[in-house]
Amino acid sequence: MNAQELKTKSPDQLRDELVALKKEAFNLRFQQASGQLENTARMRAVRRDVARIQTVLNQKAAEAAAN
Repeated sequence: MNAQELKTKSPDQLRDELVALKKEAFNLRFQQASGQLENTARMRAVRRDVARIQTVLNQKAAEAAAN
């Protein structure tokens, strides 16, 4: 996912996606701890997607506050 796609979504959609990604990150951490994680690059991708969504949410909040 990229930032352009995220900017077109509503804050509620972004929050739902954020919750789903955080659950996935939690599951990936469990898999890593138990030695079952096969795709270690997925952890990095999920963390970055979470950061992207949080950034877009903060930008939308700042725009709303400015108006």
